Amino acid sequence: MSHLNQGIIGNSTVAALIDTDARINWLCLPKIDGEPIFDALLGGKGSFNIWMEDRVSTEQSYEPNTAVLRTRLTDAHGAILDVIDFAPYFVSRDRNFRPASFVREIKVIAGSPCIKIEINAQANWGEHEIKARRGVHHISYDTNDGGFRITTSMPVSYILSRTSFVLDRDVSFICGPDESVAENVDFLARDWRERTIDYWRRWTRSLAVPPDWQAAVIRAAITLKLCVYEETGGVVAALTTSVPEHEGSQRNWDYRFCWIRDAYFSVTALNRLASMETLEHYMRFLRSVVSQTKGGHIQPVYGIGLETDLTEDIATHLPGYRGYGPVRRGNQAAEHIQHDVYGQIVLAATQAFLDERLLSQVGVAEFEQLEPVGERAFAVHDTPDAGIWEFRTLAYVHTSSAIMCWAACDRLSKIANYLKLEKKTIYWAERAEIIHKHILSHAFNEEMNAFTASYGGDTLDASVLLMAEIGFLPASDPRYIGTVEAVDRDLREGNHIYRYKTEDDFGRPQTAFTACTFWHIDALYRIGRKDEAREMFETILEQRNHLGLLSEDVDPKTNELWGNYPQTYSMVGIINSANLMSRKWTDIV
Repeated sequence: MSHLNQGIIGNSTVAALIDTDARINWLCLPKIDGEPIFDALLGGKGSFNIWMEDRVSTEQSYEPNTAVLRTRLTDAHGAILDVIDFAPYFVSRDRNFRPASFVREIKVIAGSPCIKIEINAQANWGEHEIKARRGVHHISYDTNDGGFRITTSMPVSYILSRTSFVLDRDVSFICGPDESVAENVDFLARDWRERTIDYWRRWTRSLAVPPDWQAAVIRAAITLKLCVYEETGGVVAALTTSVPEHEGSQRNWDYRFCWIRDAYFSVTALNRLASMETLEHYMRFLRSVVSQTKGGHIQPVYGIGLETDLTEDIATHLPGYRGYGPVRRGNQAAEHIQHDVYGQIVLAATQAFLDERLLSQVGVAEFEQLEPVGERAFAVHDTPDAGIWEFRTLAYVHTSSAIMCWAACDRLSKIANYLKLEKKTIYWAERAEIIHKHILSHAFNEEMNAFTASYGGDTLDASVLLMAEIGFLPASDPRYIGTVEAVDRDLREGNHIYRYKTEDDFGRPQTAFTACTFWHIDALYRIGRKDEAREMFETILEQRNHLGLLSEDVDPKTNELWGNYPQTYSMVGIINSANLMSRKWTDIV
């Protein structure tokens, strides 16, 4: 099993990782991108551990169609207990109740288990332990963000003394802001769990899932929703920082921010499943970004609270995932020039103009607000940038960036046509055509019979496979088919696809990028290699961990998961490929 044998709980405010030992080893407060209180994932001492004496086995699963996680522990004497973890998420008083809180319930299933509770909260990224303050039925911790409290129905003395004891009844823990919990903790935990389960099951019931691979799609959709910061509509690329792309790679990045690119893919995937609220939330985020930049440079990544300063530094007190540092907080990519961002803004917004189901309709005013993004795309489409893979010291005219600049102008033309703005329709169509011709004349290598990574280049980049999905060329075009075949020949290893195989700032990549594998699966299917695409898809689904989750990368030699987790790109790939290749409901009913 991969070392990323982690379950995820969350509520679009906070999120936590819980391993198969029922240990919470990653939790940031007071929100997804906050300071880690439990940091054992990155080699720190912070965790919330439930230790069972003489334990012999463990099982972990989600309550079906929910984000409520159950870890079952069994000892050598036949005693069994269940640890149920979740973050409260349900509708209360006509609004979503999603506090910066999580709940742990320990339920005795059989026998008399002997357990010990160990809670170590850390401050300043592993610099020191936070001292616990005892209350009658709670323990409080002071932090830089106002502190938090764990209220419990079990004896506080057992927790503070870290004493082993026989558990003869069910107990509960509610971790949240440092405020009093007036209700009975066990009753409140049970009530919140039942309402949270009901919320998730109603949400998944509303999804338009394909008939094939339903369970995989539903788990991917729930995971994407956990990566949405609902307060602002921002979508993080992953819930972790600094899980490396492979051991010792130094490719350790903080992904707890909103990349315009990644968010576009996440929102589009959920749109395909008819989950429209994410688009509505994200539109608010996008409109704020566009308004702030006033037609100028747009960063590729922002904080989930629309922060622009994501200064990157090293947390020196944490050794890193499995000892492979450094641990980075912040991300230098916020300072990069990445031209594809303009296309992804317009692509993400397009459905909001065309879909009459949305509660908040957008129109001419919002279109005019988007036009400066298109103007910027047109102005920079043939200039160098850091590209989709965010090279730190290399700059080229990247083909994928130019294609996204084309997409910005193309979609603005389509939106204008829908809004019956004839002159604007023509204006943006002309700009799209100029970029289109420029890409065809500069990015296609006749000798290789493929579109290359950059203008005039001779290396491949899997990101160009997306051109058929966004409509730059039909999948039947010989130039696209040639590109797919070139990627299949040069970037494929087994059933995995590399982003590229050239040297970059950190050497040659050693792991395959899972999102690229899904892009290739879709490309194979579109050019008619359907059986091969399905086989490849099934193989990648087998690489998921025991809970159906994927990280950013896979080692093709060992099938081990690497990179930040859970990676939205990868979960998006499950949804998109399943939707593309699945039978229709009308085919089977």
